[in-house]
Amino acid sequence: MINIAILGYGTIGSGVAEVLNTNKDSIAARAGQEVNVKHVLDLREFLGDPIQDKIVHDINVILDDPEIDVVVETMGGTTPAYEYVKSALLKGKSVATSNKNLVAAHGAELIEIAKKNNINFLFEASVGGGIPIIRPLNSSLTADEIEEITGILNGTTNYILSKMTKDGSEFEDVLKEAQEKGYAERDPKADVEGLDAGRKIAILTSLVCGQQVDFEEIYIEGITKITAKDIKYAKALSRAIKLFATSKKHGDSFYVMVAPVMISPEHPLYSVNDVFNGIFVHGNVLGDAMFYGSGAGKLPTASAVVADVVDIIKHLHKNIFIDWSSTKKELIDISNTSKRFFFRVHKDTSRDEILKVFEGAQIIDLEGLSDEYGVITQSMTEKEYNEKTSNFDVINMIRVED
Repeated sequence: MINIAILGYGTIGSGVAEVLNTNKDSIAARAGQEVNVKHVLDLREFLGDPIQDKIVHDINVILDDPEIDVVVETMGGTTPAYEYVKSALLKGKSVATSNKNLVAAHGAELIEIAKKNNINFLFEASVGGGIPIIRPLNSSLTADEIEEITGILNGTTNYILSKMTKDGSEFEDVLKEAQEKGYAERDPKADVEGLDAGRKIAILTSLVCGQQVDFEEIYIEGITKITAKDIKYAKALSRAIKLFATSKKHGDSFYVMVAPVMISPEHPLYSVNDVFNGIFVHGNVLGDAMFYGSGAGKLPTASAVVADVVDIIKHLHKNIFIDWSSTKKELIDISNTSKRFFFRVHKDTSRDEILKVFEGAQIIDLEGLSDEYGVITQSMTEKEYNEKTSNFDVINMIRVED
């Protein structure tokens, strides 16, 4: 029997306990032995809960217990999660976590500590929730040079954009509805401003290149500026607007960005709607691959955490190599990357001047929007686009991918 401890008994932590109980026999068969939750760290008591007798309030009870082999961290944030996880690893206890903030900020260091102690620090649930992506990148796809990862990595923003597209609603109205349904937090900043997706693509890029990609250096735009009018243009063009987290290899470096993108029906991620997530991967040998499923939620995320626990048990005192060093990876300035752009301008903006500056551009007029019109450019760099639009009063801009 293997004894584990869970740090944090919130949504994911309680989900881990539930998955371990619901699938107890099949998990034991796959792990090779029974998995027992011995301790649960939380400030609260949970009277009446089956876990109540296992609640502890002091991390040292777990750290100093020689019977605990695996620690599951589901607290979120970096304080005190980082201190607790690092201490557990230094005590020779493997860790499975769902905490993207922790992994993005301290992943390289914690992986190195685990390596030195011949144990494991695993984090499958930190990016795709219930979608397996970390393990495939670290095992199944190791023969490939991964040239691109593009994902819809945040269920909240995908739900909002899907709902805006379906109903023609404004962002603020759909956000309020999402909060009422529990799809969005009371403070939605991390989701709607792209920070959540930014941390996730930082983790994926770090794994692909084997070096530290700092979240703070990624160009990030959220969806707060997307309006019902933008959606109307996208529909007229038979396109959809999605929040993409993209990492593309250019030579020896990477271009990484989180931003809304207007895509065509031919794009692999076009049909990923509502709270679902999708991750597109292109390898130089594999070609294209897609990963799709529930990117968040109690049980899907807990399922991924428990899968890591099983993997750890199958590799007790044997480190699973993860190529992610603390050496910082310099990213390509996005101003030098090329793409097409959609932008909106007021009706009194000279069309002749637009077509003169943006040679080969497409003008879009929509019924009911007589006070403005849209423009889709030919491919150009971000720098060129910014220079060309500097003399125009642009209402909004969205990048375009086919």
